[in-house]
Amino acid sequence: MAPRATSAELLATLLDPGTWISWDSPADESGLAESYRDDLARSRERAGTDDSVITGRGRIDGTDVAVVCGEFRFLGGSIGAATADRIVAVVERAREERLPLVGLPASGGTRMQEGTPAFVRMADIARAVHAHSGAGLAYVAWLRHPTTGGVLASWASLAQVTWAEPDALVGFLGPAVYEVLHGAPFPAGVQTSEHLAEVGVIDGVVPLEELRDRIAATLRGLTPSGPAAPPAVAASAAGPSVPVDEAETWERVQRTRSGQRPGARDLLAAIASDVVPLSGTGAGERDAALVLALASVGGIRCVVAAQDRDAPAPIGPGGLRTARRGMALAQQLRLPLLTVVDTPGAELSATAEQGALAGEIARCLADLTSLTVPTAAVLLGQGTGGGALALLPAATRIAAGDAWLSPLPPEGASAIVHKDAAHAAEMAHVQRVSAAAMHADGSIDVVIPEGEGMLEEIGRHVARALAPSS
Repeated sequence: MAPRATSAELLATLLDPGTWISWDSPADESGLAESYRDDLARSRERAGTDDSVITGRGRIDGTDVAVVCGEFRFLGGSIGAATADRIVAVVERAREERLPLVGLPASGGTRMQEGTPAFVRMADIARAVHAHSGAGLAYVAWLRHPTTGGVLASWASLAQVTWAEPDALVGFLGPAVYEVLHGAPFPAGVQTSEHLAEVGVIDGVVPLEELRDRIAATLRGLTPSGPAAPPAVAASAAGPSVPVDEAETWERVQRTRSGQRPGARDLLAAIASDVVPLSGTGAGERDAALVLALASVGGIRCVVAAQDRDAPAPIGPGGLRTARRGMALAQQLRLPLLTVVDTPGAELSATAEQGALAGEIARCLADLTSLTVPTAAVLLGQGTGGGALALLPAATRIAAGDAWLSPLPPEGASAIVHKDAAHAAEMAHVQRVSAAAMHADGSIDVVIPEGEGMLEEIGRHVARALAPSS
């Protein structure tokens, strides 16, 4: 394995040349035991830093940032009380100066030479980071090898976007300590950055050579767009004022089920730029049926929570919790939110029931309807059941011409009313599931006709809906 980057090497790689300004001042070592002061002196010589964390200000691709960077060569990156003071100071100064924060931890946790007095300071760090994010400021983190203990349980886990370096040890309890305490090795592969990305604890694994560009793109995505004139939009494509006949409604439903129909990823490819994928809930859940990302639509930076019709399984509780993570992120950073609805229905299983599927639908509805940032929903194709409704009630609702929404698939409604599936077309018509009928009923604001250019036209309406007020 190649040697890991030192803090100095890391900053030289990430920051624009000549922009680094240290915010650190020497720690007061009076009152420390002589043996401990000797440890600190040897660590300073070995690491080339005065503590296990260095802090300051710099620029990444022209964006001013505050930085907290760990140095594992200094007493295993451990956090003492003075180190905690240093971290709290940089986070509070970043909040005062309205700077985004970049965290680059590498640590074994709390400093054992100081014990509980240092340990309880993790709460102070968490408080400062929470206040920084609560002020609508961005925080991104790149977890280095290793990131464990109290550091992982505080500032390393509070970023809005979190990656890790490849093949990094990331875990609460270090494997060596676990083996001593439990008399057996920790299960292999669990505390790796790759595994944590796979299960949705972190957003991905990013090598150092890609990190600067990834941070720059993400900070752009996490920064609200300034006031701008709304993009020009064609006249509203309203649904017809007369009822759509039964045959036409059913044909539209069937067309949305085609494997050739564009889905959420196609929509994003057509209308969005600077897309930064996020992954999972950040709490150990990942659902392929929900695409979460930062993106720019028509020059408007936003959070996207989109149902993926091509996922191997329908959306489940974890997917809805991932969507709620996006809603919280949008509210916290004052970013607009775009949701995309396209699902044959939510997951129906014992696992989904035990995972509080119904409760998560309810909480999505409550969260989405309570947001104070601009919101837009696109009903792109199928809209079956509560899994679809969960992402629909945005301030502006846009539908593709063939899209539809119903409590059950029409075949299910037919089974309830007629005890068979043969009346599905009739039920789709009677229940007014089509986008045109929803528009006439006031549930949809605009319907975009099917055909060439539909996705781009949807994008223009989305940009107008999400544009900030002048």
